[in-house]
Amino acid sequence: MPIKLENVGIAVRDLEETIAFFTDLGLTVLGRDTVSGEWADTAVGLDGNHAKIAVLQTPDGQGQLELFEYLHPDAIETEPTLPNEIGMHRVAFSVDDIDAALEIAAKHGCMPLRGVANYQDVYKLTYLRGPSGILVMLAQELNKA
Repeated sequence: MPIKLENVGIAVRDLEETIAFFTDLGLTVLGRDTVSGEWADTAVGLDGNHAKIAVLQTPDGQGQLELFEYLHPDAIETEPTLPNEIGMHRVAFSVDDIDAALEIAAKHGCMPLRGVANYQDVYKLTYLRGPSGILVMLAQELNKA
């Protein structure tokens, strides 16, 4: 049976704020919609499911994020995920210039959790806390041919 990853879905507090963050990093909005109805209740497993959604795509066309802001039922605030917690962890992006990407993130109030690391002179990478507490990893390959 062939299988293909379609997207990673992330519930967010503020859809517009999150779209702005990811589009500033270089993703593009493929589409937006508002979903509700019996089909949405059944698919997601929530009665009265009603959400605003946006699908964003990476510049290489290979990765997609589906962001959703719940209108009903009310979104449930949780503590931000820590790097060592079990479950949905982070979304990772490779970038050509990590310093430029971090400048963009900083404009959105998003800073590295600790700093930028050098992994065996192969990658510079960092985790940062994005909108709605999303863990985002940015990595720049060093000595890229």
